[in-house]
Formats: sequence, C-alpha cells, structure tokens
Amino acid sequence: MFTGIVTAKGRVRSISGDSQRRFEIEAPYDPDGIAMGASIAHAGACLTVVGKGRTGEGCWFAVDVSPETLSLTTLGSWREGDAINLERALALGEELGGHLVTGHVDGIGELVGRRDDGNWIVLTVKPPATLNKFIARKGSITVDGVSLTVNGVTAETFDLMIIPHTADVTTLGALQIGAHVNLEVDLMARYAARLSEFSPT
Repeated sequence: MFTGIVTAKGRVRSISGDSQRRFEIEAPYDPDGIAMGASIAHAGACLTVVGKGRTGEGCWFAVDVSPETLSLTTLGSWREGDAINLERALALGEELGGHLVTGHVDGIGELVGRRDDGNWIVLTVKPPATLNKFIARKGSITVDGVSLTVNGVTAETFDLMIIPHTADVTTLGALQIGAHVNLEVDLMARYAARLSEFSPT
C-alpha cells in the first residue's frame, strides 16, 4: 500500500526488452535501505525491485514490467531520461499523509487544460469514461502517483489545483496539454459504487 505522497523524483536510466521491459531507475535513495523484492510506486504503478546498485548521489534499481502493465499505463511510453514520481511502500505506524493507494492503475487520463492561477497551477484532466462515476468534487484521486483532491468535475473532465510545493517536488509541474497520466481512483469510491450495484431497489 501507498499514500500518494511522493518521496523522490527518479529518472529512467536505461530500458531493455520489447514486449516485456526492464527499466533501470536512478533515485536519491540509499540502496542499503531497499530490499530485493521491495515494492516501489512509479508514477502510481507498483513495481518490484529486482536489482540495485549504488551511484554517487544515491542508487539505481531495476524493475521488470509486463506487457499488460505497459499497455494499461503510461510506462509503455517511457524514454531514457524521463523523470518519474517515486514512493516507497507504506510501513505500519507511518503517517498517512495522503489517502490509501494500491499502486494499481485504473486508467490513463489526458491533460486537456492547464492555466496559472496566482502561484497555483490548475490542471484539467479527461479520464476514461468508465472512471467518471468514481470521481467526485472534493474526493481523492491519484495522478501519476500523487494524492490529490478533485476541485471540480464536469461530465467528461475533472480539475486539480497544484500548489507550488507539489509542482516542484513531483513531475506534475512540468505537464503540458496533451500529456497522459496514470489514474487510480479512490478505494472508497470504488467500493461504494460496487455496493450500489447490489443495493435493493
């Protein structure tokens, strides 16, 4: 489990493979603190560490990505040098600063609007139509691994207000119109919608 609070911006160091790929990621983490088999969220997608090593300023680690994950997330479009949001798995007893996040991407959204509002950035995202029923004003959503509050909704889009700190320490500040992002809807919204399907009429 994760919380959607990004702990580092990593960088894609190398890519190998085709239908199944291995990514090597550079990060500012201490490699001694990363266990083989550990789970780390990459732009919201939970991946397993299968190799690691030390670099001058931190570490590199390797993750293997299946064809299904490549096709259902933005990971299939990653290129060497791309920046990505990273979050280590939640440990029992740690502060839950965002909301409960599984690291299982529900769909890919498209950034269809961006404007500055003072020091804030307002992003408008168009999600897959199948996710609209899970997205509510003032509800939580995970965008590229970042826990955010939905500030407004329409029939086809939702708005996010990005504070300067979030824009600086995550990849969201660099997003431009046309970009694609991984989305994970709130667990409570998902289960509430599922329960309503079985409610007596």
